[in-house]
Amino acid sequence: LADRLGIDYAWEVEHHFLEEYSHSSAPEVFLAACSQRTRNIRLGHGICLSPPGYNHPARVAERIATLDIVSNGRVDWGTGESSSLMELGGFRVPVEEKRAMWAEAVEQTANMMVMSPYPGFEGKYFSMPCRNVVPKPVQRPHPPIWVACSKRETIHLAARCGIGALTFAFVDPAEARHWVDDYYRILKTECVPIGHSINPNICMVSGFSVHPDKDEALKRGLDGFMFFGFALGHFNIFGEHRPGRTDVWQKYQAARGMMPTNDARGIGTPDEVRRHLRGFAEAGVDQVCFVQQGGNNRHDHICESLELFGRDIMPEFKERAAEHEARKLEMLAPYLERAMARKQKMGALADDEVPT
Repeated sequence: LADRLGIDYAWEVEHHFLEEYSHSSAPEVFLAACSQRTRNIRLGHGICLSPPGYNHPARVAERIATLDIVSNGRVDWGTGESSSLMELGGFRVPVEEKRAMWAEAVEQTANMMVMSPYPGFEGKYFSMPCRNVVPKPVQRPHPPIWVACSKRETIHLAARCGIGALTFAFVDPAEARHWVDDYYRILKTECVPIGHSINPNICMVSGFSVHPDKDEALKRGLDGFMFFGFALGHFNIFGEHRPGRTDVWQKYQAARGMMPTNDARGIGTPDEVRRHLRGFAEAGVDQVCFVQQGGNNRHDHICESLELFGRDIMPEFKERAAEHEARKLEMLAPYLERAMARKQKMGALADDEVPT
């Protein structure tokens, strides 16, 4: 449905052990299935957990490239460190080293997609000998890279690394402007690309439920969005969890009466959602990603919201998207060129240096 409507991206997370909050533990399988049922929509691997304790960098390079091939070049490669102790502890990834693990792994995964052969690497968190990592992706040098951000400091990291920022902190358009300004200022002055190309984009996450009647939009979408936020907090901030025994939905129901219900951005009538998105656009946000499948949200209600969005809201933003992107890239061109010149690329092996 999203592909037919002309929606640009479908993002699929990778999480492990997060019962009720997310059962998406093998997103590459799901996205491969999507690739065969669609023709235009981009497939966002958002995100692929990058510390080697979760995924060896060579396996990430192989999976992303294969997905890029079967989708005919429609993959965006989202990356992240993870933040939940349920996940980090399950894979024995030390919290204090996950950022350094992410940086080492993402840089080397990008090298593996680009170099033939990959010369090999002796790092702090993983090592491997010279191998030609195949297949190579359709998109050259590699699919656009993103990183999941829940704090402003990670937005700064994205800008310094020359990659897109997938922001999962729920901010209003006024606050978003500060995040956007920070990102592009740092991108222009401090960027040293972690990959072999730069992806200058900011995507903000928003709730989503559209209906001609505001009360019906809230009835259909607010409870699921609130549960999404509660479950996020349960696994990352305040929760205590017994695997296979804790009922997160029951905990949410018990706490629901004490939770604020006024954060319904992206949930409302077409006019209200349009104003919400205009605020993000005016703040300089490049993309908005809708959270629509939390809690007990019904599939038919989600589809009805998407149909209404595609007919009554999206055309206004579609018309301006190409112009915005072209103007932005023209303005950034000299800065991106200087940033790429600052990158110290891994040296390729001469023919006689490739080991047998």
